[in-house]
Amino acid sequence: MAGSSKKVIYAALAGNSAIAITKFVAAYFSGSSAMLSEAIHSIVDTGNQGLLLFGLARAKKPPNEQFPFGYGKELYFWSFVVALIIFALGSGISIYEGLHSVMDPKPVGDPTLSYGVLAFAVLFEGAALFVAMKEFNKARGELSFWKAISEGKDPAMFTVIFEDTAALAGLVIAFCGILLTQITGNAVYDGAASIVIGVILGIVAFLLAMETKGLLIGEAAKTETVAGIEKMVLAEKR
Repeated sequence: MAGSSKKVIYAALAGNSAIAITKFVAAYFSGSSAMLSEAIHSIVDTGNQGLLLFGLARAKKPPNEQFPFGYGKELYFWSFVVALIIFALGSGISIYEGLHSVMDPKPVGDPTLSYGVLAFAVLFEGAALFVAMKEFNKARGELSFWKAISEGKDPAMFTVIFEDTAALAGLVIAFCGILLTQITGNAVYDGAASIVIGVILGIVAFLLAMETKGLLIGEAAKTETVAGIEKMVLAEKR
C-alpha cells in the first residue's frame, strides 16, 4: 500500500509543480483573482504532497524505547496537518482574495493566457487523478467508493484523490469566472469564482480532517476482520 501511495503522491506532486508557476504567471498578466486562487491552491497542494511523503518516511521508522509501538501513526498526524493547511491557506486566502475583488473590482486583462494555463492544468490534474483512482480502485476491491474512504487506513491515498478532485472543480469554476468577466466586463464574477474555490477547499479540508481524526484516535477494525478473529478464537476454544 505504501508503494501505491508514493506513486500517487509523486504523480500529484509532478502535476502541481508543473502548473503552479504557470498559474502565477497567468494571474500576474491577467490580474484575475480566480487565477491567483488557483495558483495558491497549486502551491498549497505541492507543499501538502511533500508533507505526505515526509509522513510516509517517518511512519517507516522502527520502534524504540521512546515509541515502543513504532511511528506508524505519524502519517495520520501529517495528513491532519495537510487538512489544516488546506483550510488555513488554500481556503482562507482564496475567500479573502475573492471578497476583496468583489468589494473592489478591478479591470481584468487579456484572459487568453489564463485559458491556456487552465487547459494545461486540467490535463495534468486529470492525469494525476487518473493515477490516484487507478491505485485506489485496486485497493478498495468490491467496496463502494465512500465505504472504502471511511474504512480506509491510508490517508495519503484519499488525500490526493480529494485534492485532485477539488483542483479539477476549481479549474472549471475559475474558467467560468474568467469567461463571465470577459463577456460582461464585470470583474465581480472573477472574485465570486475565487470565493467558490475557497469554499470547495474548505469542504475538502473538513472531510480530510474528519477522516484523519478517526485514524489518529484509533478506529476499530473492519467488521469482517473482527468477525474473522472471533471465529478463529472460538475455533481454538473447541
